[in-house]
Amino acid sequence: MSTQPTTDVAPPPPSAPGDGPSDGLQAGLKNRHLSMIAIGGVIGAGLFVGSGSGIAAAGPAILLSYALVGALVVCVMRMLGEMAAAYPSSGSFSAYADRALGRWAGFSIGWLYWFFWVVVLAVEATAGAKILEGWIPAVPQWGWALIVMVVLTATNLASVASYGEFEFWFAGIKVVAIAAFVAIGLLAVFGVLPGAHSETAGIANLTEHGGFMPNGPGSILTGVLMVVFSFMGSEIVTLAAGESENPQRAVTKATNSVIWRIGVFYLGSIFVVVSLLPWNDKSITKDGSYVAALNTIGIPHAGEVMNVIVLTAVLSCLNSGLYTASRMAFSLGQRGDAPKAFARTSARGVPRAAILSSVLFGFVAVFFNYEWPDTVFAFLLNSSGAVALFVWLVICFAQLRMRGMILRDDPSKLVVKMWLFPYLTWATIGMISFVLVYMLTDPAGRQQVTLSLLAAVLVVGIALVRDRIRGSRTA
Repeated sequence: MSTQPTTDVAPPPPSAPGDGPSDGLQAGLKNRHLSMIAIGGVIGAGLFVGSGSGIAAAGPAILLSYALVGALVVCVMRMLGEMAAAYPSSGSFSAYADRALGRWAGFSIGWLYWFFWVVVLAVEATAGAKILEGWIPAVPQWGWALIVMVVLTATNLASVASYGEFEFWFAGIKVVAIAAFVAIGLLAVFGVLPGAHSETAGIANLTEHGGFMPNGPGSILTGVLMVVFSFMGSEIVTLAAGESENPQRAVTKATNSVIWRIGVFYLGSIFVVVSLLPWNDKSITKDGSYVAALNTIGIPHAGEVMNVIVLTAVLSCLNSGLYTASRMAFSLGQRGDAPKAFARTSARGVPRAAILSSVLFGFVAVFFNYEWPDTVFAFLLNSSGAVALFVWLVICFAQLRMRGMILRDDPSKLVVKMWLFPYLTWATIGMISFVLVYMLTDPAGRQQVTLSLLAAVLVVGIALVRDRIRGSRTA
């Protein structure tokens, strides 16, 4: 145990984004931590458990759905990387929105993002508890959820290096698992690795069984709605970069590698699944797409293997979700948009109040999930469902303004540039807006967009009222 004092350190006055570790946080994340956070950040549990529904809805054309959303994420990450490389900040896009669009924008998107992640904590804690209860039923599901939350809370409270080390191994397992799956799967697809049912595998599965688009071109957009939220989390590396020794280098490296990460982990793995099995094979939705593919290859105990990988992805998401929520709360506190206690750090550079408050709301959400899963928790889930798209929109609009600010401030800071500026930025805004509008045509998507918009209107309203009150006091 450390003998360092644990008295809190008061934060400096709110400042422009880009202070990095000097804002009270410590540069405890190493390059290997950030590299693995960047790689693993795009691999969520949704990729493993949610891809089967997308394949059933769009058939092999789900590859186009993943490609479209992947291109969207690449553009958004490029814009975010441009701002984060110039001004590394633990508040990331919230701090940039604050500076580029106004205090109301930074306040609103920061709190909505925090809300999104504390709800995700409940979802992932419950998912992990179900798997663990299946292995050790003597401990009830709520007990496993409590254990998982407590352990990861302690990890985040210890130091940022503890978070980085846990995430390094969690993400490492995910990366190795997906890479192995893609490599072995491709060998089976091309007949190099004969399996128990290898006669059903092959590129022909992409066009047989009704064609490449068996459910029509519209199914591609349906697939987009089903897969878009599995990409959430790629932006975490820009928050974590604020606690690294060389934030600019880390952000630049992560931004430049996002294309191959999405190409290999998403498109590569889904290509393997739809090539190994006919898209309408019932096992894809019954057992899950990856388990069905592993069974086809002839991997023994595929279900158990996948449960281990999914649990790792869940724990990784929980770990990063708690870190992300706490750092966003810290940044909001530092800018005066949250209680000042959130901006206080321990001698180890850990924002304890921000972490504990995020965990507290996470526990409340877990309780709602067990007590009222179809009412209260369903409302929380739906009202945060479209926040990912709101975040991406804010990043786009902030980047439109920040480019000029960077050039006026110091052109040498523009080490990462958005391609075809501003045309590709506007095209990305158009694509995100189209997805939001198209969600209104889908029953489940309509509820998410409507409730998320209501939550956003409420938060923006609070932000505007606060700005007006502050202005009156200043006058």
